[in-house]
Amino acid sequence: MIRSRGAAVRVGLLVLAAVMLQLSVVAQTPLFGATADLIPVVVAAIALYGGSVAGALAGFGAGLVLDLALGMSLGGSSLALTGVGYAVGRFSELRDVSHGLLPIAVAALASAGYDLAYGAITFMLDLEASVSALVLRDILVGMLLNAAIALPLFALVRRVLRPVLSEDRVTARRRRARPREAGPIGLRGLEVHGRTGVPR
Repeated sequence: MIRSRGAAVRVGLLVLAAVMLQLSVVAQTPLFGATADLIPVVVAAIALYGGSVAGALAGFGAGLVLDLALGMSLGGSSLALTGVGYAVGRFSELRDVSHGLLPIAVAALASAGYDLAYGAITFMLDLEASVSALVLRDILVGMLLNAAIALPLFALVRRVLRPVLSEDRVTARRRRARPREAGPIGLRGLEVHGRTGVPR
């Protein structure tokens, strides 16, 4: 992602919209005893298309806005979401992310990672921590709900970020150069023609 004012504004607007929509609409409409969580999904989408730095910054900003909006102790959400954003960003930098269904898996894992990391942080720091037998069920249902909304959310984030991306990372990975053929002893450039032994 190009480090520019336009990129920062787009990421900031995505994060702010995700937090406000989550608090005002999504959190008020539970399904199957749990609610979807737009925030880790949007942070993961920004990280997948923008890289680890953009993902970490988006996670930190989203966590800070969330804690401020809820009047909670600062730091727990920011730390967990920063880790999620950085991890997804590093994955996108090191692996081929061209598969069309990858957002579903990324959203589910990012949601579970955020829930587990936030739970561990609040428990260790005793920030309004509570332990319940229903936590794992809520995490599982939340993963499924977030996986269900992953494709449209990732498509929306990609469309918003496309003008500020330095390159389309997804298509760039598809255009990898074909590896050169190795010679008979495994060294490149030592291919031979027939029995003559003349290098190409």
